[in-house]
Amino acid sequence: MLDLLSAGLLSGWLKMAGLPTSFDPSEMLDRVTVQTPFWQASDPDAEKVVKDYLKLLNSQGLKANEQGIWLQSGANLLLSNQGTTPVPAASLTKVATSLAALQTWGVDHQFETLIGTTGAIENGVLQGDLVIQGGGDPLFVWEDAIALGNALNQLGITRVTGDLVITGSFMLNFRESTLQSGELLKQALNSKTWDSDIRDEFGEVSGKRPTIEIKGKVRTGSASQQTTLLKHRSLPLVHVLKHLNVHSQNEMAQMLADNLGGVKTVIEKASSAANVSPNELLLANGSGLGVENRISPHAACAMFAALDRTLYPLNLSIADFFPASGVDRNGTLEDRSVPEHAVIKTGTLREVSALAGVLPTRDRGLIYFAVINRGTDILELRYQQDLLLQALQKVWGANIDATVVQPSPWLKKTPSAQRIEVVQRG
Repeated sequence: MLDLLSAGLLSGWLKMAGLPTSFDPSEMLDRVTVQTPFWQASDPDAEKVVKDYLKLLNSQGLKANEQGIWLQSGANLLLSNQGTTPVPAASLTKVATSLAALQTWGVDHQFETLIGTTGAIENGVLQGDLVIQGGGDPLFVWEDAIALGNALNQLGITRVTGDLVITGSFMLNFRESTLQSGELLKQALNSKTWDSDIRDEFGEVSGKRPTIEIKGKVRTGSASQQTTLLKHRSLPLVHVLKHLNVHSQNEMAQMLADNLGGVKTVIEKASSAANVSPNELLLANGSGLGVENRISPHAACAMFAALDRTLYPLNLSIADFFPASGVDRNGTLEDRSVPEHAVIKTGTLREVSALAGVLPTRDRGLIYFAVINRGTDILELRYQQDLLLQALQKVWGANIDATVVQPSPWLKKTPSAQRIEVVQRG
């Protein structure tokens, strides 16, 4: 564990490196070492709460040795029940995908989609194909498609004689099929073909209605030599991951994992950053769909801690990336009764209900927790998980000043800056 001298050196190094130092270095001590407990702490009150919780589940026919629990505060392991055993964890897999993405690209990264042509533009008509080269943007939605159409109109394009060609990694409105995403884009580019879904979205989007008539078909694959006209940038990664985790969006998570290089890369990067054995992080995909995805409660907590350590010097918090109780009222925390200010990632399959994150307390500081249940009554499991967290917070006391796990004020609103750049005019 770092001592105060090491903390002072850390502060000095951050200052020389030009990184934020507006925090107490002593507060970093537990963040630096949280992934590897140095001792088992005795906490009889918390142990009794968990014992009663497991006893209740047992009375409902759920075996205690099939319920995974890990509670940790800093370097103190407070309690473990099958804590290092990897079990089906549903969407807790997205914590690994988020951590790997952050380690690879950084919080400010923006995915680029290039828009090009294979022919000349004459009197508003593109004599050739319109080519979309996807760059892995997992949050390209109607709003982006409409903005793209308006940008093309501003360049003078109203008709395309050729095809709409989709290359690279492109997804619109969370459709995994590239071809289907292309069909939706073709529809969005021409307001004369809009359906009720797009018209409803347009009510939230400022600007003109684009009108680009594409005579040809939508196809995927390569395109002939082309000229790039526009460059579309995604929202910064911090906003992408927040949306991903608030809504637990499976297609987004899978696209991120694919663009990272696949699930093996996710395991490698996430386990390395969290300093846990890859044997506690057994993944089949980036989303968590399927019982083949297995994570130990310990690994889930270690990954949250790794995210916290990475973000803290940047003046960001894990609440900028995951749902925060009392703040993110829509999404996966809707209808949940977890303690206020807790930062949570949920996971649900037919026989799995999982909950992991951070609980701020008065007496124990930040509690990293993971509860992974096996059972078929998902609603009852969720209810009991919420009661468990409430009981633990009652034991340790609520943290009145929980700003350390609150979303950063400047991130509460989605950036409104122009994200389409004109590369070349027709």
